Amino acid sequence: MPKVYIIDVTNRDGVQTSRIGLSKLEKTMVNWYLNELGVFQSEFGFPFTLHETNYLNANLELAEMGVLSPIRLEGWCRAITKDVELAFKLCPKIRHLNLSISTSPLMLELKFKGKMTIDSVIESMVKAVEAAKKFRAESIGVNAEDASRTDVADLIEFAKAAKEVGAARVRYCDTLGTDDPLTIYERMKELAGKTKIPWEMHCHNDLGMGVACSVAGAKGIIDGGQDAYINTTINGMGERAGNADLLSVLLALKYASGLKDKNLFPGNINLTKIWDFAKYASYAFGIPIPVNQVGVGDNAFAHESGIHADGALKNRRNYELYDYEELGRGEPELVESGRMITVGEYSGIKGFRNVYGNLEVEFKDDKEAAEVLELVRYANVNTQKPLTKEELIFIAKYPEQVRQILTVQPPK
Repeated sequence: MPKVYIIDVTNRDGVQTSRIGLSKLEKTMVNWYLNELGVFQSEFGFPFTLHETNYLNANLELAEMGVLSPIRLEGWCRAITKDVELAFKLCPKIRHLNLSISTSPLMLELKFKGKMTIDSVIESMVKAVEAAKKFRAESIGVNAEDASRTDVADLIEFAKAAKEVGAARVRYCDTLGTDDPLTIYERMKELAGKTKIPWEMHCHNDLGMGVACSVAGAKGIIDGGQDAYINTTINGMGERAGNADLLSVLLALKYASGLKDKNLFPGNINLTKIWDFAKYASYAFGIPIPVNQVGVGDNAFAHESGIHADGALKNRRNYELYDYEELGRGEPELVESGRMITVGEYSGIKGFRNVYGNLEVEFKDDKEAAEVLELVRYANVNTQKPLTKEELIFIAKYPEQVRQILTVQPPK
C-alpha cells in the first residue's frame, strides 16, 4: 500500500513570506521541532545562497551527530546545473535536493520571455538531475512550478524524463492556488498512474483550499498506485495567502471522513509536539495564531453557545472531533510573578547563571559558562527578541554548531 509522507517547507517557502522572516537560529529550531514531531523531511534552505551556507552546514553537522535525525534535510535549487554545482561546493555534505523549474505555457511566455519551451525546460531539468547525481545526491525531487496551469501531457513527459534520469519524485506545484479538490484528485490519479513515479503536492492557499487540495491530491496519487508527499508549513505560513498548514493536513489525514479509514496518516508523527511548535513559530515569526486556527487557536476547543457547551460537558465528542491532549495542549503554562531575570545581549554572568539554573542546566566551570553567555548575547542580537527556553537549552548543548549558525559573513 502506498504511503503519505510530509515534507515541510517552512524554512524555504514559509520564510519567503513578505515582510517577515526567521533568523538562522530560529530556522534551526524549526528543524528541531519538525524532527521532534516526526516529519519525514525539511526543506531547510537554499544551498547555493552564500548567507545560508554556515547555517546549512551546521545543521548538516547536527544531523550527523544525531541531533537532527531521522529527519532528512533537503535543499532547494533552481533546476539548472550551475545552482547544483554551487550547492555542492558550498555545502558538500548535502545529500537531498529539490530542483525547480517552471512548466506552464503562461510562465514559459511571461517569465522566460518565450526563450524556453517545454522541451528545453525538460532538458535543463535532466542536466540538473545528472549533475546532482554526479555529486552523489541520495534523493532528488524535481519541481514543476505552475503545474496546475500546465497541460497533463507535458507533465507526463516531464515526469517520465525525471524518472528515467533517476529522480525520486515529482513536485506538483499549485503555485497560485488555482486548483480545486475534485480537479486535483483526478489530475494526480492520472499522473501517478501514467508515470509510475511518486508525486509531491505543493499547494498555496490563494482560494482558501491549500489543505483541501493537498490531501485530495495525495489521495489521488495513492489511488494511482504511488507514494504521496505533501508540502506543509507550520501555521500555514507562506507567500501571499500562505501554504498548506501542517497541523490541518495531519488532522485531515487522520480524521476526515473519507480519509480516516485509509491509513494515510504518517506513522512516525507524534502530534503531542505540535502545540509547542506552533507557539514557537508564532513567536519567532512575530505572527499571532488566529483564534480560529485549526487545533491550536484559542477558540479551537472553546464553547459558548448554550447547546454546544451543554453537549461538550456531557461528552466532548458531541462538539470536539479530536482531543486537545492529543496535540500537546492542556498542560498549565508557568508564568513567573514578581521578580523576573532574563538574558539578552547585555546580560551579566550572575543573571545568566540564575536563568540557566532555573532550566536545570549546569556548567562545568566559569569558562564554559562565559562562553555560552557570549553565544547567548550574539543569539539575542541575531533574533532581536528574548530567547525561548528551548533556544537557551539548545545553545548550551551545541555551542560549536550554534557559533557557526550565528556567523554570517558578507562576501568581500
